[in-house]
Amino acid sequence: MSEAGLTILVVDDEPIIRLTLADALEEAGYRVLEASNVLEAVATIGKVTDICAIVTDIDMPGGLSGIDLLQMVNNCQNQIPVIVTSGGHALDTLDLPENTQFFSKPYNLEDIVLALR
Repeated sequence: MSEAGLTILVVDDEPIIRLTLADALEEAGYRVLEASNVLEAVATIGKVTDICAIVTDIDMPGGLSGIDLLQMVNNCQNQIPVIVTSGGHALDTLDLPENTQFFSKPYNLEDIVLALR
């Protein structure tokens, strides 16, 4: 599958992490949308119909977490794969759906790009 033009939504409240990941994904040929919290992400998902995958951090401000976003996506748009990242949570402490991938921060950008393929 060619990555050219496929749309990925990156959700992270830390601008440097979000921008760095967005740049890596754009270099790999993806179209990247960004959100700094779950509410922005939900608004983007509501407006953009061609999102192919979401990469989200768990801990974000605003009362909703990346896990909340994952649950919303699975309930409403379960065809969208989600990659969850975190610097403060371990995979064995999370109850994630089988089709969800988890990466601990700091992660290798190439690993995220490969996971999306």
